[in-house]
Amino acid sequence: MKIFKNIFFILFYFIISIFFNPITVQAGDNPVDSLFGLTTTNVGGISKDSLPTMIGRIVGALLSFVGVIFLILMIYGGIMWMTARGNEQQVEKARSLIIAAIIGIIITLAAYAITIFVGNILTA
Repeated sequence: MKIFKNIFFILFYFIISIFFNPITVQAGDNPVDSLFGLTTTNVGGISKDSLPTMIGRIVGALLSFVGVIFLILMIYGGIMWMTARGNEQQVEKARSLIIAAIIGIIITLAAYAITIFVGNILTA
C-alpha cells in the first residue's frame, strides 16, 4: 500500500507543478518593442482578457484536473482489482471505486454540457 501512496504523491506533485505554476511569461504580439519587448510581455500570468474568457480558462483547467483525477482513480481501481488475488471484498471495493469514478465524470461532464447549453441560450 505504501507504493500506491508514493505514486499518488508523485502524480499529485506533478499535476500541481504543471497547473499551478506561479511563474509564467508569455510574449505579446510584438516582441520587438522598446526595452526588448518588456512592455508587451505578460508577466505573472495576469491577462488583459475579458472576464468570460478568464472564467472559461479557469473552468477548462478545473475540468482538466477532474479528468486527471478520474484517470488516477481508474488506474488505482484497476490495480486494486488485478491484485485482489480472489479476495471478493477487495474486488467489490475496486469495482465500487471504478463505478463511482465513472458516475463522477458523467455528472461533471453533464453539468458542463448544461452550463454550455444555458449559456448559449442566454447569449443568443
